[in-house]
Amino acid sequence: MHQIEVPAGKRIYFASDFHLGAPDATASRERERRIVRWLKEIEQDAHHIFLVGDIFDFWFEYKEVIPKGYVRLLGKLADLSDRGIGISVFIGNHDMWMNGYFENELNIPVYFEPQTYTIGGRRFYIGHGDGLGPGDHGYKFLKKVFRNPVCRWLFALLHPSWGIALANYFSRKSRAATGMELEQFLGEENEWLAIYCKEILQQEHFDYFIFGHRHLPLDLPVGPGSRYINLGDWLNYFTYAVFDGQTLELKKYSD
Repeated sequence: MHQIEVPAGKRIYFASDFHLGAPDATASRERERRIVRWLKEIEQDAHHIFLVGDIFDFWFEYKEVIPKGYVRLLGKLADLSDRGIGISVFIGNHDMWMNGYFENELNIPVYFEPQTYTIGGRRFYIGHGDGLGPGDHGYKFLKKVFRNPVCRWLFALLHPSWGIALANYFSRKSRAATGMELEQFLGEENEWLAIYCKEILQQEHFDYFIFGHRHLPLDLPVGPGSRYINLGDWLNYFTYAVFDGQTLELKKYSD
């Protein structure tokens, strides 16, 4: 379990599902500028920033090539990292093909599975949320295929111009097909990530479960003294969570 202390006057921030690249370059660039403005505003008191998956609508790292664009965000993350602000990145279902660029160029660790933390004495369970909980067997199978090293090697054989264009097309098709479903509240008893949280709580206690993926801001009790927070997205809601060492709040960014 990772340990993070929260110095006096400092805060821990959580955000997910920026989906940069979608739905088109113009809209994505304006959203990227908005995200960078948010990062500039929180840098004064940020001790650690968690980016919990789907930063990009598609991301694939070839050996010597990454998707072009996103220089404003990448530059700001590099600046924050260089200044000693902790940053942790989790892969999502749209940007799972990361392979060392963030670690080597930005000094930012990337996590492929949910991680557990003690932050300011509270226990956190953090992950993107895709493929967790009951059901969705089709996606769980596809996730294993996409994460398979052989499949990744085969995709890398495609020229980047073809590979990235093809993947962007299917990424947009996937988001269009599941977008409305992800934004519908299913009720506390049917939210699959809430069900997953309750299963984990049968084994050990966590004060907070932090997930993305659902694109819907949620703050639900899942057990005595335990809450499930879904961070929403930056396509429609512009929401994030902040923890000051005592209290965690789900907030909306408005500039």
